Amino acid sequence: LEEIALRAAQDPGSVLKQGYLEKRSRDHSFFGSEWQKRWCVLNRKTFYYYANEKSKQPKGTFSIEQYSARLAFHLRKDSRRRCCFELTCPGKRTYEFTAPSPAEAEDWVDQIQFLMKDLSSHTIPYDEDEEELYNDVESSDSMTTTSHNTTLNQDDGMEEDDIYEVFPGKQPNNE
Repeated sequence: LEEIALRAAQDPGSVLKQGYLEKRSRDHSFFGSEWQKRWCVLNRKTFYYYANEKSKQPKGTFSIEQYSARLAFHLRKDSRRRCCFELTCPGKRTYEFTAPSPAEAEDWVDQIQFLMKDLSSHTIPYDEDEEELYNDVESSDSMTTTSHNTTLNQDDGMEEDDIYEVFPGKQPNNE
């Protein structure tokens, strides 16, 4: 199962966003918390972070479900403070990151918020790899069309098999 998850993280088809971020370490040292550069990968349900983009084994991983993302300028006091964001979930660990630029931080937050909205909706996601199950050209669903026309024609007072509309004032030529 872990091997499948690792493959999914590095499969470009399932990656929604990836790039280098600085991640604040959980254990704070005597001098304060440390920021470590990590290759981060977001897929549909999981956030992975690696030592670098060539690493096969993640340094950490967590399910993104039920997390929320927001810009967090309070995380740093230096010039990079506008590049910070955090992922929070009640009762779970908070993850703090610094992006290379304020625009990148906003993009990470937007992507995660969009993903959360998608995960919380009750619609069935469309899988682009699946082929459509019908073909309009070779449709054999004439029953639906016939019953639909019958329903419409009954309101006109016309016979079921009559497919032509009769205009008032014009009588058919009965010679």
